[in-house]
Amino acid sequence: MNRRQWFLRGMRAGIPICMGYFAVAIALGISARSAGITSLQAALTSLLINASAGEYVGFALIAAGASYVEVALMEAVANARYLLMSASLSQKLDGRTRLWERLLLGFTVTDEIFGASISVEGKLSPYFTYGAFIVATTGWTGGTFVGAMLGDVLPVRLLSALAVGLYGMFISVFVPEAKKNKVVMALVGTSFALSLALEYIPYVRDISEGIRIIVLTVIISLAAAIIFPVKEDNSRGA
Repeated sequence: MNRRQWFLRGMRAGIPICMGYFAVAIALGISARSAGITSLQAALTSLLINASAGEYVGFALIAAGASYVEVALMEAVANARYLLMSASLSQKLDGRTRLWERLLLGFTVTDEIFGASISVEGKLSPYFTYGAFIVATTGWTGGTFVGAMLGDVLPVRLLSALAVGLYGMFISVFVPEAKKNKVVMALVGTSFALSLALEYIPYVRDISEGIRIIVLTVIISLAAAIIFPVKEDNSRGA
């Protein structure tokens, strides 16, 4: 496929992500307004940061009157997992992918866009991820703007119901692959079990959730790579 075809394919994949993002971002926008941030400022934040956990942390710290240094450090911790996702996606890119294309791809990576991109069979074109991002970010940015406009109008129960949609969408990303591959299914189950266990282990549960996710990701990925290595296809096409 050429770049245009990859881009359009990515846009189609970004539609359900956009819908899930819009619902969840409404709650994010409300939290931004409670921190004294205007609708335009909240929307611009979502457009540039493009990370739910990072934005929630940022808005909470702003509301608490934290310093710039504190905000910067917490943002680095909350968003550090994207370094791992970007490194993983880089392994799927064609060797001819240019540096600026890789850097732009790194900016577009979110949990859901990563899931959609990594599930593409064979080599990945960065234009697929670009297309998914262009569509998805409209829902994320637009939802944040609408939420900030609504303020505290929506009832808490409705906001909770909307938030569930994002988790359901993310589950739908890896369930098909898990059904096809027993190794993936086992790894998903293991990650769920360990994540839950760490919530109850003394001292460990006091560690930042972002750091726990990073450590678990590294350990599980390393173990999977050692125990279930993926054989490289060295055959060359005509």
